[in-house]
Amino acid sequence: MRGFANVCVIGGELALALGDGRELYLTLPLLRRACPCAACQGEPDAMGRVLRPVVEYGPGAFDLKRFELVGGYGVQLFWADGHGSGIYSLAYLEKLGDLAGQ
Repeated sequence: MRGFANVCVIGGELALALGDGRELYLTLPLLRRACPCAACQGEPDAMGRVLRPVVEYGPGAFDLKRFELVGGYGVQLFWADGHGSGIYSLAYLEKLGDLAGQ
């Protein structure tokens, strides 16, 4: 079964229990730096080129205030500096876990 069984913050990590029994522990700074929203990752222009914007992280940028599950496929994170437009799909979170060596 795909999806989330449980999501919570433990210390400086987002802990995700997946429906298939696996668990992911992703650090909050990793998640913020990997925010998938267009303001953080950029979006393609008419020619298909993606110019990644320069993102500056101020006070509270790595402090997670809350999160919301989005359907059965993702989680939206809301940071203390007011940023909260990124929706992290389950597939994207699994990819981040693989890159982090989990």
